[in-house]
Amino acid sequence: MGASGWGYFVAYQPDLDAALDALREEMFTEGRYWWAHGPIPNSARDCDDRPTTMEELFGDELAQETGTHSILDVHRVLSEGEQPAFGTVQPVTATEALRHAGTERLTREHVDAIDSLAERSWLGRCAVLHDTQGQPEEIYFWGFSGD
Repeated sequence: MGASGWGYFVAYQPDLDAALDALREEMFTEGRYWWAHGPIPNSARDCDDRPTTMEELFGDELAQETGTHSILDVHRVLSEGEQPAFGTVQPVTATEALRHAGTERLTREHVDAIDSLAERSWLGRCAVLHDTQGQPEEIYFWGFSGD
């Protein structure tokens, strides 16, 4: 099947991990992910046999191998200075934002300029996006995962 790209916008909150956890819970509850045991292509929401908990989902060997092709495939936002690892989300640094978008205060208009920063499968990225007054407004999570 190959990896699938994904991207999500959520309301800003200072705790990026909490924002990621809430987003993951919402996508799981709504069935907005690929379920390895369903027909291809599928959305888990269309499968009566989809898991009822994330533990059940990721306890499934096939789901572990193929992933969900969604934000569910990453589980933690890295702290500053931490090295990217499988299943983590790396925030965009000020240096990256400046190099790719020409500013450290990213907005939705800069998303296309930073999308290429998601270079590795199974490693997400996130960026705080600002409103026209320069205040944090949203968090953009994106990447690609699945096999």
